[in-house]
Amino acid sequence: MSRERLTITISKRLIELLDEVIDGARIRNRSHAIEYLLGKVLVPKVSRAIILAGGQGLKMRPFTYEMPKCLIPVRGKPLLEHTLDLLKRYDIRDIIITIGHLGTKVRDHFGDGSRFGVKITYADQGETFRGTGGALKVARSLAGHPFLLLYGDVLADINLNDLIDFHKSHGKAMTMALTSVEDSSIWGVVQLHGTQIRDFVEKPKASQRLSRLINAGIYVVEPKIFDYFPRKNIFRLEEDIFPKLAQSDELYGYPFEGQWFDIGTPEIYARVIKEWKGIK
Repeated sequence: MSRERLTITISKRLIELLDEVIDGARIRNRSHAIEYLLGKVLVPKVSRAIILAGGQGLKMRPFTYEMPKCLIPVRGKPLLEHTLDLLKRYDIRDIIITIGHLGTKVRDHFGDGSRFGVKITYADQGETFRGTGGALKVARSLAGHPFLLLYGDVLADINLNDLIDFHKSHGKAMTMALTSVEDSSIWGVVQLHGTQIRDFVEKPKASQRLSRLINAGIYVVEPKIFDYFPRKNIFRLEEDIFPKLAQSDELYGYPFEGQWFDIGTPEIYARVIKEWKGIK
């Protein structure tokens, strides 16, 4: 982000309060503290989330023959309800859910969201919009700006306030939450330069492996991401959009250390049943 030098005069008391914000890590100095605090006040608040929950869940069969993946139970309630709990914790209650495969069951369970303390709007992918890109495209008119984007099969213990604050600090099209795994070959892998994602490769070959930091399926997004969308309605963010954003210096990464699962296979689901500790 381009910056300009600015000279200001403020009271000693405000300087003292400003210095209390500086922690040497997230807030490095007075200049950074002023930029951070102004960003919290002036940059539009993130109050809306889009959850992509329309996939067929082919790898989760036989569970998903009769049940959409986002309704698979974890600790006594559907997977998607854990995501709603996470969003509510950070006062994000305006929710758009994209639905497709067995979508009526998602509607029947969550309704308008009032029973869960949120407001839910549905965007139906039908047969026309497919892939993570197509799913987001169908919700374009509802997105607003900026917004959180989450995959409906992800469980994560992440501080969304910190993620959003980080996003506001760089002003680019997207911030991608990143988690670390031992074997990154089956995920979307990033190459970081500082906090900027210089390269993104979905399921890299061994010779392409960039790092152990992978796409966690949670993002803060600006509306200008839609400028990168193709005219077609069947495409994937991971293959068609994220590499373009990285090449255009519009994609930044936010590593976090909380528990994380992408419930993509019965084997991972079995681990989740044993290991998921909930949102702290």
